[in-house]
Amino acid sequence: MCGLLALVGDVNDGISSITQTTVDAVAGASHQMRHRGPDEPGTWSDDHVVLGFNRLSIIDIAHSHQPLRWGPADEPGRYVLVFNGEIYNYLELREQLGAEFGAEFATDGDGEAIVAAYHFWGADALTRLRGMFAFALWDTVKRELFCARDPFGIKPLFVATGPGGTAVGSEKKCLLALADETGIDLTLDERAVQHYTVLQYVPEPETLHRGIRRLESGSYAVIRPGRAPEQRRYFVPRFAAVPFGVGDEQARYDEITAVLEDSVAKHMRADVTVGAFLSGGIDSTAIAALAIRHNPRLITFTTGFEREGFSEVDVAVASAEAIGARHVAKVVSQSEFVAALPEIVWYLDEPVADPALVPLFFIAREARKHVKVVLSGEGADELFGGYTIYREPLSLKPFDFLPRKVRKSMGRMSKPLPEGMRGKSLLHRGSLTLEERYYGNARSFSDAHLRAVLPGFDPDWTHTDVTASVYAESSGWDPVARMQHVDLFTWLRGDILVKADKMTMANSLELRVPFLDPEVFAVASLLPFDQKITRTTTKYALRRALEPIVPAHVLNRAKLGFPVPIRHWLRTGELLDWASDMIEASQTDQFIDRAAVRTMLDEHRLGVSDHSRRLWTVLIFMLWHAIFVERSVAPKISEPHYPVQL
Repeated sequence: MCGLLALVGDVNDGISSITQTTVDAVAGASHQMRHRGPDEPGTWSDDHVVLGFNRLSIIDIAHSHQPLRWGPADEPGRYVLVFNGEIYNYLELREQLGAEFGAEFATDGDGEAIVAAYHFWGADALTRLRGMFAFALWDTVKRELFCARDPFGIKPLFVATGPGGTAVGSEKKCLLALADETGIDLTLDERAVQHYTVLQYVPEPETLHRGIRRLESGSYAVIRPGRAPEQRRYFVPRFAAVPFGVGDEQARYDEITAVLEDSVAKHMRADVTVGAFLSGGIDSTAIAALAIRHNPRLITFTTGFEREGFSEVDVAVASAEAIGARHVAKVVSQSEFVAALPEIVWYLDEPVADPALVPLFFIAREARKHVKVVLSGEGADELFGGYTIYREPLSLKPFDFLPRKVRKSMGRMSKPLPEGMRGKSLLHRGSLTLEERYYGNARSFSDAHLRAVLPGFDPDWTHTDVTASVYAESSGWDPVARMQHVDLFTWLRGDILVKADKMTMANSLELRVPFLDPEVFAVASLLPFDQKITRTTTKYALRRALEPIVPAHVLNRAKLGFPVPIRHWLRTGELLDWASDMIEASQTDQFIDRAAVRTMLDEHRLGVSDHSRRLWTVLIFMLWHAIFVERSVAPKISEPHYPVQL
């Protein structure tokens, strides 16, 4: 787990644009992400590329330094690697590479396994890596940079190409710092702003800056001096349901149990202490219960707020006691919440309007006092059918039998009904196809709200820009599988994994997600509709599989997550004051109608309407703009020193 940066220079008349000034610029920009790897910085360069790195030492602490050199016996040092993440099957890969090809290794780490695998298998090596990763691998012979991200997008990688070359990095702020060297376009992308407002995150491959994109999850790129990156997808997820046969139900549940046990065992590989986040729900509790088998002294962590109904601390404590783990809880006050917002948004790079990232930031900070790595339960909902909205096809099934014209007329009937009236939403959503209505968990803005808030609102820029190509890949699948598939490319990688990576890395803490493992996905992807969603529950098969592992009080508990009381705090107190000041000072008039936002805040404060999620989306964008565009807000970023061995 670390931070990487690479700059491949342009070539003019056979002369590379890489100079000592370029090398120094990359080293300076790398410091912008010191938090991702405070243990050890490093740089390497030749006539065509500069590599920068910040290491968070997890495996083979004394060795495995980066940038890492490796080559076969006849070409020692041919490759140079900068790598963010962990390869959990690196021991098995090293053994296989040694047996098949005679590969030799100078370290005991997982980085050399990546390089050797690429040398012998090429891009096909990516399908053999079991882990989370973003890496850049320079081939000194071919003079090309091979970059790749893990199948689910757990680890980020930004890409920017300009007249001065192509830069890739773990954090966008590093690419912004190299704008003078690359000459990239830093104007804001109005289409991406609208997508953010609709979705509450900026969807891949977009960023809010036109000249910076993201290498998509499950993809790789080849970058050569003086040429644009060539990108290709290597992971194409498929949910191919296999019905349960008579009498084989338990065998299928046991298969889920076994693959999760194996995944957690591999995710526990580390030369430092591994803990676990524990929210009180089934997913995190399952991971913690399996992890404690490998570390009987496991420490678990949770967070909550100083307001009744917005804390899972008590449930998490009970779960920790049930599995025998030591537990640490962090309660966040409103004043702490408000004070941390500028720092949090700086770490984010791109705005994400999910309030749950704030408590995650605080519990990560608390966890870093005790451990260097934590396990967490992200990904279970997407793989096993955990979101309540996945049950929507059941409630809307009667609409499927109506002619399309009749369904559309029912949608028109819903429009004049008052907001909040029982049945209005059902009629509206029942009138739409799945492709029209479903684009993830965040749907706070209606078109009317968007028109009021966005001066440049374009009705042609919709969620279908993001989802249409994904839906095209799932034609003929059952509706829940199609929703899961969409979420892999939207909600999971745009919200869930961004906040998980950014908030833990802000505190130099590595987060591992055992559910998001290729082997786990292979099993989960075969589950039929009725083993995911029933009329009374979600994640049915997973719950059955976890019966021997998860305490009974958690097994069928309703999903809560990390609830945040912004609805209440935006009506009175410090958060309301902060919101008012942010709206007043913001220089976002090109993108946001501040008068409309003030009206929303007043209506919310007076209890006329609940605008909390809409307000939060706009306010986080305003704060992001103040930090990265206006430069009117300068967060105080600390540079703590942590023990390397913990």
